[in-house]
Parts: sequence; structure tokens; C-alpha cells
Amino acid sequence: MSQKVVNRTTGLVDYKELETNILSSIREGRPLTGRDGALTPFIKKLLEASLEGEIENHLLAESEENNRRNGRNGKTLRTSAGSFELLTPRDREGSFEPQIVKKRQTNLHPELETKILSTFASGMGYRDIASHVEEIYDHKISAAEISSITDKLLPIINEWRSRPLQSVYPIVFMDGMFFKVKEDGHCVSKCMYNILGIDQNGRKEVLGFYLAESEGANFWLGVLNDLKERGVEDILIACVDGLKSFPAAINSAFPKAEVQLCIVHQIRNSLKYVSSKDVKVFMNDLKKIYRATSKEIAENYLLELEEKWGEKYQLVVKSWQNNWENLSGYFKYSGPVRKLIYTTNHIEGLHRQIRKFTKTKGSFTSLYKQVYCAIKKAEEKWTMPISDWALTISQLDIFFPARLKIELN
Repeated sequence: MSQKVVNRTTGLVDYKELETNILSSIREGRPLTGRDGALTPFIKKLLEASLEGEIENHLLAESEENNRRNGRNGKTLRTSAGSFELLTPRDREGSFEPQIVKKRQTNLHPELETKILSTFASGMGYRDIASHVEEIYDHKISAAEISSITDKLLPIINEWRSRPLQSVYPIVFMDGMFFKVKEDGHCVSKCMYNILGIDQNGRKEVLGFYLAESEGANFWLGVLNDLKERGVEDILIACVDGLKSFPAAINSAFPKAEVQLCIVHQIRNSLKYVSSKDVKVFMNDLKKIYRATSKEIAENYLLELEEKWGEKYQLVVKSWQNNWENLSGYFKYSGPVRKLIYTTNHIEGLHRQIRKFTKTKGSFTSLYKQVYCAIKKAEEKWTMPISDWALTISQLDIFFPARLKIELN
């Protein structure tokens, strides 16, 4: 850019020359902002001219006659148009306090941290964010700096995780997911426990997430008690995977809750112990059970499964028999409720969203922040009640009389 854009003597901007230079840059295909942008040197000169004006006014207003200029200090200033070295004038007495760019200010654009937080919230890793910031703002930023900025999320997350909840949730899904994170220089497994509630208006809400070393019923009991502390008084149906002793933990915290084990989890666990040559036939026999029109018919098919496969796959058949009480609860409901509760598909959908944000191995704290951002991103789409909610809540009101707190206008 031409040096004539800012007059060295007067500090005034030659806007005609500026316009000429910008139009020339556009014709040549050069960017206006960022690295080598046409506006970057202009902003530098405009700021330095303003600072010169500030110190002149300061020296004129000073009562000390001996105070005078004392050279310039250089510092790297980040702006939305790019980074550059800004020369700030100083005075001999050190009383000059510049206003347009303050002494310790290194970032002209306050939106930089907001940009970093928003890119982090969209699922970008530290390395990608650093590349993005360098490309847009012509400034290199370290992973440590990004981590420090995103740490501003931590008090927000803690406040969100301790927020008051509604007193009644008709349906709650509970499931765990495992991650590999770095801890003391080593990769370790961490289990994330997520709780997804369906409120009385049919809207999904993540009630909380909890991290532990491994999935266990004792830990779940502590989680459920945390929900009670935050105001949850009743859960009608708790949909969970096949964790051993899970139903007992739920009923210990919420004695009247009905537990529904996930059929899909049960099937997956069953097929692990079935020979590959038998999987297709065995699966067809399982379908007869969980797709039956009534519990009585399903139990007849379960007997047939025992007669046909009991000797060869005794472990699998016994698992269905032992868990039958919590597997078969959905049969008493009609289509909408049955479809909603017999799998944990809703919370597994949330898990898929979280996985998009946690592709790379990072620290425990980084995972903590990424999961929160993934949840908030998922919630943006939860603007409507789940399908067939009017029929669902009507059935639940019949099966669980006087437990819902629905107010009709």
C-alpha cells in the first residue's frame, strides 16, 4: 500500500489514495484482510497516527515542562485484518496512557476469543483451531493458549451440571460410552455416563453427564441420587442397557420407576456367544420373541428358543430368561410407547453426536469441554416434541395414574 495513505506530518488519512489502493488490490485478486491483506498496513498506520495524536495532546496538557517524547515501544497487535508490529510512542516520565490501543493490549478485536470458543464448540480440535486462527488473523496461537481460552467454559459447564431439574420425567434413558484419554502421559479408558430425559411436553433434555473409571451399578446409584438432589422426584420408565444390578440401583433411588432393558443391547450381547454359522437362524428366532404382539405370545416363543437352542447356547437362553421381567415390560403398551422404550436409540443418537466432537485423544479436561459442546449442539435440533407424544403421554397417564403433573388449560 502506498505510503501516501497516511500523511506522516499531519496524521490525516488520504481516503482517495486508500480507495485507489483497495480497488487495485481487488483487481489483482489480493485479499483485503489477513496475511498480506491490503487493509493491514493501512490499519497499522491509522493506529500509529492516532497514537501520535494522543501523545501530542498528552504532552501539551502536562504541567511538567521537562516531560517529552522518549522513543517508541513495539509490540505485535492482533486485528481482524491481520497481525502487525505496532509502534507506540512513550514519554520520558512514563505518564502517557494510550487509549486507542492500551499499554498491555495485544488484541485489537475482542471477537477473537469468541471465535475460538465458537470453533471449539463446533467440534474443531486445538490443532485445527490454531490453523484457522492463523489463516484468518495471521497470528500463531498455541494449543496451551487455546486450552486456556476454552477453560472459560468450565464454570459454565459446572453451573449447567448442577442446574435444577423438573420434578417428573416420564421417560429417562441412561447409558455409558467409553473414551481413550491422556492421563499422566498415558492413554487410559474413561467411561462417560449420559442421562437423557423426555419431559412431560415430549422434549428431550440431557439431564447430565458423569465420568468414571468404568461402568458400574454403584456409581449409577450416586448419579441417580444427584438427580434427586437437583429436584427430580419421580421417573416413570427408565430405559437402560444390560448392566448387571442396574435395575436394583434405579429402584433404590426411585422405588416406583419401571425399568426397561434395551432389547438391542440384549441381542448384541447374545450374538457374541452364538457361532457365526448359527447367527442367521438364531436371530430369526429372537425376532419372534421381541416382535411378538403380546407378552404371552413372546413367552411361548422364548420356550421354543430354549427347546431348540438351550443345550447348545445355554448361557444366552438363560440371559433372556433371567432378564425377562425387565426385558418384557414394553409389551403392555401399544405402538408409540413400545417403539419409544424398547431400545435406547435416542441416547445412542446423542452418543453419535458426541463422537463427532471427540475424535482425537485429548486430556480429561478437554474431553469434559468437548462433551458439553456436543450436547449443546445436539440440543439446538431438539425444538419439537418427539413423534406421537400426545398418544404416548395419554397412555402413560393411564398406566401411571396420579404421577404425572400435567396441567390442562
